[in-house]
Amino acid sequence: MSANNTINRRRFIQVSALAGGGMLLSFNLLSGCKPAATRGAAALELPKEWFEFNGYLKIGDNGLITLMSPNPEIGQNVKTSMPMMVAEELDVNWKDVIVEQASLNTDLYKPMQIAGGSTSVSASWNAMRIAGATARDMLKQAAANEWKVPVSEIETIEGKLIHKASGKSAGYGAFASAASKLAVPEKVTLKKPKDFKIIGTSRKNVDGQKIATGKPLFGLDYKEEGMLIAMIVHPPAFGLQLKESDISAIKSMPGITDAFFIDVYPDRKKKQWCDVAAFSKILAIVGKTTWQVMQAKKSFKSETEPIKTITDKVDVFGTMMDVITPAGFENTTTHKEQMAATPKQVKTVRKDGDPEGAFKKASVVIERHYSCPFLAHNTMEPMNFFANVKDGKAMLVGPVQTPSFMEQSVSDRLGIPIDKVDVKMTRMGGGFGRRLYGHFLVEAAIISDRVKAPVKLIYTREDDMTTGVYRPAYFATYRAALDENKNLIAFHVRAGGIPENALMANRYPAGAVENYLAEEWAIPTNISVGAFRAPASNFIAGAEQSFLDELAEAMGKDPIEMRLELFEKAKSKPVGKDNDYNADRYAGVLKLVKEKSEWGKTEPGIARGVAAYFCHDSYVAHVVDISMKDNKPVIEKITTAVDCGIVINPDAATNLSEGAVTDAIGHAMYSGMTFTNGVPDQSNFDKYRMIRNSEAPKKIETHFVKSETDPTGMGEPSGPPVIGALANALYKAMGKRFYAQPFMVENQPVFS
Repeated sequence: MSANNTINRRRFIQVSALAGGGMLLSFNLLSGCKPAATRGAAALELPKEWFEFNGYLKIGDNGLITLMSPNPEIGQNVKTSMPMMVAEELDVNWKDVIVEQASLNTDLYKPMQIAGGSTSVSASWNAMRIAGATARDMLKQAAANEWKVPVSEIETIEGKLIHKASGKSAGYGAFASAASKLAVPEKVTLKKPKDFKIIGTSRKNVDGQKIATGKPLFGLDYKEEGMLIAMIVHPPAFGLQLKESDISAIKSMPGITDAFFIDVYPDRKKKQWCDVAAFSKILAIVGKTTWQVMQAKKSFKSETEPIKTITDKVDVFGTMMDVITPAGFENTTTHKEQMAATPKQVKTVRKDGDPEGAFKKASVVIERHYSCPFLAHNTMEPMNFFANVKDGKAMLVGPVQTPSFMEQSVSDRLGIPIDKVDVKMTRMGGGFGRRLYGHFLVEAAIISDRVKAPVKLIYTREDDMTTGVYRPAYFATYRAALDENKNLIAFHVRAGGIPENALMANRYPAGAVENYLAEEWAIPTNISVGAFRAPASNFIAGAEQSFLDELAEAMGKDPIEMRLELFEKAKSKPVGKDNDYNADRYAGVLKLVKEKSEWGKTEPGIARGVAAYFCHDSYVAHVVDISMKDNKPVIEKITTAVDCGIVINPDAATNLSEGAVTDAIGHAMYSGMTFTNGVPDQSNFDKYRMIRNSEAPKKIETHFVKSETDPTGMGEPSGPPVIGALANALYKAMGKRFYAQPFMVENQPVFS
């Protein structure tokens, strides 16, 4: 594979960074690194001088390589996997590599710097390899110039330049200075997958030792001299806002340096999509220690008033949209009634053939309803951010998935030029979509600006769980029509939710059924929502795959064979033109999981369920094996098949898949946010149920389809389908279908 690169060196850095995203820590791109602090990469001594080749790498005069990881690290291990792509094309020995986080630079890294959508590896696949290949070719040219031989005769092997004919050889460090001064080549040749030596091999997490030994990596670890602690107080219910009241008693408490009311977003016509915040008017309490501020926070008795309906003008990637927040106090019981009732406004999104006519002629019509509640992200590291605003500049440090967007939000809110706002990223203790929305960063900046001191804003677990930005509540109705021979002649899905729906109108089984109808609806709410790991798919996949299992049973067919028959129809005689999946790859994971799980083989006391789904451009199938112990389901084993294209780091990909599976099972079985008159009923883990160690799958086997297709998403796709496989296995084990999440509802607190 060849790649053209026809512009100068400065421009190359910009182009190569387009797909990579960025992340800024306290390092400088050209600073030295302590070997002991970088996973022991280096038995090598620090070089006397570094030579930068592009935004992704630099080479020391002794051959030590520093590779930059451009995207935010939220536990998906891209800080290891992404530099592996550079190292592959650079042709170096991984043991000679040090990895650093790249700096946030909105001019250099375009179009946006964000961690989300399982796109880190796929979006940077070409850019990072081109960076490595370009540096490799520049080193070869420098050696050819020095040795006065054709560059075509120079070979590279694990960080060495070799000219076999003359017997000359040298390490990269010997030519790093000369090579870094050369013009960037116009064309580079990328390796073919069969020649990969690093890509496709398992490499340990470059931060693993730091994490295991408690080194300061996360936002909560960050400290500066003279730093104050800040916390916020928000209204106790959605539909309320704080009224300014007497706070003199709080200000007089031990260790408290200030307290004041702020309006985070006073200009409702200038918000970005990531400025989601249910409570704009809050109380800030600032003090010397976390404990002192917490005590002041607990002592405050807030005065509130109902909100009026609010209309915000929101910039959604360049398009201005009206976002309406209705007044009133909401209840989970009302939500359920609203969603179960026939919605008044339904929009047809896709229609193939004559579904209405087919349903009228059907011998059998199957109709089922599925639902799930709001979910809190509950990252183990609560929301926090450091801010120091002074002398017309703002420096912010902490965990956020949208650093460049929030840089703009701080600039807008404080009236500071954006080039005076510096957002430094730390490693994140979980994200799952919650840290796409950085209102807490803006709050920290406002508080620091007010008190004229460095401040770290910290949310308590209760703050984190009750301030919103939840996974929406969803509802879906599925209908299927069968003729007298039990053939599927029509399929209908009507999906809705609060405040948005989870419909994927062009996904399977669209394209495989001649008469197909997809509709959507939504109910507004003042409970704020946002992206949650595998947005929308985290519900609709389970509903769809549960329904298909029940449909296969009604048709008298094996659930895998029924799906494969539909994929064959989608492949040989596709219906419609907008089907967004590849039937061959979809069928491929089903065939692989059938083989690896030994589907069809029975084992006493084991019930099995299967499901497959496509999202984030990847395909995943699961078989879940369940036994019953003391009338409770036990997940004995999960067999997983994944097609995510080329797998960069198999261990990392396996960890991502297993984590997504366990996460999704926990949410589907146990979790949910409920509300009474706008007040969240859950505020900590005593009432919000999470999966426990004893409930996690005993064994997970993950198998990857061997592929030379470019990499696709991996952080999210394994989660959604396992919910369907789980529901189908539960049916076999317990004799009843599960339509409403969470499947296992407990009325008692988690802790007795």
